[in-house]
Amino acid sequence: MNKNTYQVQVNGIVREYAEDTTFEQIAKDFQAQYEHQIVLGCENYKLFELRKTLKKDCVLKFITVGDAVGNKTYKRSMCLMLVKAIHDICGHEKQCKVRIDFSVSKGFYCTVAGGWKIDETFLERVKKRMHEMIAEKMPIKKRTVNTDEAIALFRKHGMKDKERLFEYRRVSKVNIYSMNEFEDYYYGYMVPDASYLQYFELYLYGEGFVIQMPECEAPTVVPPFEPHQKLFKVLDESSKWGDMLGIQTVADLNEEITKGTIQETILVQEALQEKKIGDIARTIADRGNVKFVLIAGPSSSGKTTFSHRLSIQLRAHGMIPHPIAVDNYFVDREKTPRDKDGNYNFECLEAIDVEQLNQDLKELLAGKAVKLPTFNFKTGKREYKLPPKQLGEQDVLVIEGIHCLNDALTYQLPRENKFKVYISALTQLNIDEHNRIPTTDGRLLRRMVRDARTRGTNARNTIAMWPSVRRGEEENIFPYQEEADVMFNSALIYELAVLKQYAEPVLFGIEKECEEYIEAKRLLKFLDYFVGIGSEHVPQNSLLKEFIGGGCFQI
Repeated sequence: MNKNTYQVQVNGIVREYAEDTTFEQIAKDFQAQYEHQIVLGCENYKLFELRKTLKKDCVLKFITVGDAVGNKTYKRSMCLMLVKAIHDICGHEKQCKVRIDFSVSKGFYCTVAGGWKIDETFLERVKKRMHEMIAEKMPIKKRTVNTDEAIALFRKHGMKDKERLFEYRRVSKVNIYSMNEFEDYYYGYMVPDASYLQYFELYLYGEGFVIQMPECEAPTVVPPFEPHQKLFKVLDESSKWGDMLGIQTVADLNEEITKGTIQETILVQEALQEKKIGDIARTIADRGNVKFVLIAGPSSSGKTTFSHRLSIQLRAHGMIPHPIAVDNYFVDREKTPRDKDGNYNFECLEAIDVEQLNQDLKELLAGKAVKLPTFNFKTGKREYKLPPKQLGEQDVLVIEGIHCLNDALTYQLPRENKFKVYISALTQLNIDEHNRIPTTDGRLLRRMVRDARTRGTNARNTIAMWPSVRRGEEENIFPYQEEADVMFNSALIYELAVLKQYAEPVLFGIEKECEEYIEAKRLLKFLDYFVGIGSEHVPQNSLLKEFIGGGCFQI
């Protein structure tokens, strides 16, 4: 029986293929048009894996490892191959629990439980096995089973996190990925086989190791491993907080919610954060000569609420805090630098009147009375309407801005008078042992909810501008994070279950015919893992209130 032939159009070029031709085969014909390796297909803003077969005429674009979603696909597939390799080394019949914990440098920090010694010899064996899988082009297969069958499968394999996770899923079907006999579940798409996964490196670190992988900007280059000791310490501490609370995964959180014990968990988590803020305030007070507390962090980290809560703790230690926003020192609008697209670049250091800021802060340090500006964002001009400010012996300025960790911002101030705080929402919760939750997802959801509530910005626009926000963070914040005197993790272990109620309606409002729908669909699927909880459980002074509203601070 003759098969039908269909037309496939890619970048204006039309070719004919027989029915049931895989899109992997089609991608090979168009690969020369793309700079990087193709890993996914896309039709009408809907992604699909290359194992899919042709059933009709279509207009396509292909996704490569140089695209954000393609890079995530690469890293996700790499995690499957890594876990498979470790199980091959340890023996599938033995107890060997691989846990992909959190991001470190440009890779993932991983641990292996079960009494295995993680050393260079172990990593060399794992690396050798991964390269063997790459050389033989070991297929990554997918099959769909019903949820009950998936739960039984994970129970059989001893994957308790996954077994419990799917007890809370409303979907009736689950996609299972496999490499030979090893089966696992992953949240998202995969490449067709191991030959797509050539670039990686393994490094011993902490009590485990880091798998380092390429970024979108250079998808064939494994970046050098740059351990960030302070950041790692905070992430490791947060992970231990989760262990202490008995909540490592989404399934653990869902169990707390359904048992009706989540209120106590919320209070304990909030108490842990308050204790940490109190410890920071005590450190500042004990140092004795701090006059400028400089706070910086990426978008939606909760900097404003943190500043208020830190100020309260400073008062409890006998200090008198005064908030100052670096944004009040923006240069006049017409002097603002522009980016490569001709838009105002408010995130570069040159957008700030650094000289005036330093002059004012130096005079305050010298005990002089200084009139500080406020910035009128409507007129694009600085205004001087506030009464003069003068610092007494116990006074301290709490300064918030994206450049606060960069000494170029306050280059005229003595280092001994500065105390730097880096704040970020470093999600400590994982979906399960092999599926981590990117910290950027938590911050994106926070911003989406806040933008919709306070700025009238819809979720589509928030998603559209997120890559630009992330580029600004990469340029202006992350390079200086290790300069901080202390780091504070603003993520709350329960917050995604609260944000779910606010984020889902605005995400469902994104139309299927727009580019941002791909990301909206991914986030909706992600939120579906969580059992939701109401905001009435959230304390009024919680950092989460900055995003969902109803907090006790006037922000």
